[in-house]
Amino acid sequence: MTSTHDLREEVRVRYARAATAVRGGSSNTEVNDALQVVDEGCCNTGCCGGQTGTVDDSFGAGLYDADEQGELPAEALAASLGCGNPTAVADLRPGERVLDLGSGGGIDVLLSARRVGESGFAYGVDMTHEMLDLARANAAKAGATNVEFLEGTIEDVPLPDASVDVVISNCVINLSVDKPQVLAEMHRVLAPGGRIGISDVVAEDQLTVADRAERGSYVGCIAGALSRNEYLDGLAAAGFVDAEVEFTHEAAPGMHGAIIRATKPTP
Repeated sequence: MTSTHDLREEVRVRYARAATAVRGGSSNTEVNDALQVVDEGCCNTGCCGGQTGTVDDSFGAGLYDADEQGELPAEALAASLGCGNPTAVADLRPGERVLDLGSGGGIDVLLSARRVGESGFAYGVDMTHEMLDLARANAAKAGATNVEFLEGTIEDVPLPDASVDVVISNCVINLSVDKPQVLAEMHRVLAPGGRIGISDVVAEDQLTVADRAERGSYVGCIAGALSRNEYLDGLAAAGFVDAEVEFTHEAAPGMHGAIIRATKPTP
């Protein structure tokens, strides 16, 4: 059995490698393909990357439209390893405060910062030094002044209670070693009435934990994925209401890229 410490370290090393590759000039496809070679039993879409050597519409930079891609530094696009586009479903509004859990190279933070405008603010939290350095460099290239990238884990977010209006995340919660704590942290940092708009890999309910492990590795975003009912039950236990999980595309047999929405109730 792999310890939670070892799993977290595998995840950290994987994304440090990705950030280093981007700094070395690798494209999004090259980064995803290189990580796929490392991951045992990796899926063929989602945050694992594609097998064809071209950008696939179901992972990474291919999930952002041309206008969004045109707003961003090339390095932010190259470092995109997610399974969705949470900024497209979060319905961000001017003046809102946004938090991206597992912000990586900063693509969703930078897009969020543009959506909320100068009166709003976008935070990113990541545990990988190399990704934080890349994200801060990307913010500087983009001229973004309403952003901040914080070092920390998504199980222990370095922000005070009720400090943001929206929490987003892109194919990261499946990598957590303590998902109930992540959901609790999202609820804690959200102001009353705040909401989440998350992209993640989610399993169909009939798949056991062993079934999920057979379909892909933990660091490849598959083995650690929650099922749809586990997500809904976890959000309810954390205090969220109006939760929904919408499958968008298949990442592995019985496993899907998904959009997860929920709201923190007002008193």
